[in-house]
Amino acid sequence: MNKSTMLIVLGALALLGLGAIYAEGQDKYTAKVPGGLAFSEFRGYESWEMIGVSRSENGPFAVILGNPTMIDALKAGIPDNGKPFPDGARMAKMHYAQQQLDLLPVAMVSGTQLDIDFMVKDSARFADGNGWGYAAFKRDSAGAFTPFTLQDQPPQGNDAKCGVACHTAAKSRDYVFTRYATR
Repeated sequence: MNKSTMLIVLGALALLGLGAIYAEGQDKYTAKVPGGLAFSEFRGYESWEMIGVSRSENGPFAVILGNPTMIDALKAGIPDNGKPFPDGARMAKMHYAQQQLDLLPVAMVSGTQLDIDFMVKDSARFADGNGWGYAAFKRDSAGAFTPFTLQDQPPQGNDAKCGVACHTAAKSRDYVFTRYATR
């Protein structure tokens, strides 16, 4: 194969790779909870700072990220200081299956991403949700995201209030369970 043919092949492969990334990104950012939040409202979450990690007993690992507004509020002591989060605070919680680490079998690491949950504080838009809007999207084996339904675990309604009942238990923390991890 001559040099120019090789460059054409490599260029085509690169474009195919970019096309696959673009297609996945388009699928992800076009997902929307009917009557609720859109995935696109959280564009850029992948580069947000980590708030903390969590894991339910025998459940998947979760990594919780916050946008700069959320991180600044947490650094200022909210909600432990009794103040509410400001409008514009956003969180993303990504759940991952547990996977045994081949090199160190006693260690468990994150495996396949299972889903992602979002929260946004907007007191006017979500007054009937205590100021918070919620969304939960499951990820299929092809990497596409679709809204959770009432048949999923946990069951989720198709609107931005799908997390209100659960998060009422954290009312004293402005409806946020997550704690800012020490650095």
